[in-house]
Amino acid sequence: MSAKQVDVVIKAPKFETAEFNIRGTAPYVQNRFSNKAIEAMKAKQEAGSTGKKGKARDGKDFTACYEGAKHLSTDGWNGIPAGAFRAAMISACRLVGFKMTLAKLSLFIEADGVDAVDGTPLVKILGEPHRVDHPVRNESGVMDIRPRPMWDAGWASKLVIRWDADQFTIQDVTNLLLRVGRQIGIGEGRPDSRNSAGLGWGLFDLAD
Repeated sequence: MSAKQVDVVIKAPKFETAEFNIRGTAPYVQNRFSNKAIEAMKAKQEAGSTGKKGKARDGKDFTACYEGAKHLSTDGWNGIPAGAFRAAMISACRLVGFKMTLAKLSLFIEADGVDAVDGTPLVKILGEPHRVDHPVRNESGVMDIRPRPMWDAGWASKLVIRWDADQFTIQDVTNLLLRVGRQIGIGEGRPDSRNSAGLGWGLFDLAD
């Protein structure tokens, strides 16, 4: 008895792309892990146990911390990590019963540039930030003052989203982005924060 031959047909991927203009309805706050902090951590690890003995602690440069918390592109403009929007759209799938594992393979954000320090893909943000100093509790439980850049409500970005058309329609993507802007948020203090209920920051709406 010969084995039955089964023909497997795999469709070629079909992707569509659209541009969305968004405008912040709440402040957006950023907290990049600064290059200075990365270098300090590297130096401490390279020094090993000898680096812990009798080393004086430098004073905190709040201005440098504020500047270091920004995502700056290689061209010098301020940006939002493209992955923040992608992660938020994947997270929003929980609200509508769509499998997040499929969304991870089906939704992508086209970047406008990359971070000058670590190459993180960035989406350009329009608007000027200002410094805010917030008391926070570190994982060790110790209180700290953290200077961060804040963009007031009214900040704007242009998102270019690419998606698998076999999984989503343009209306699906539009509604998913609306849910991100009104329920999930991006950046620090967003409603979908892993560590708290958030502060209502990072929300937005479609501008057109």
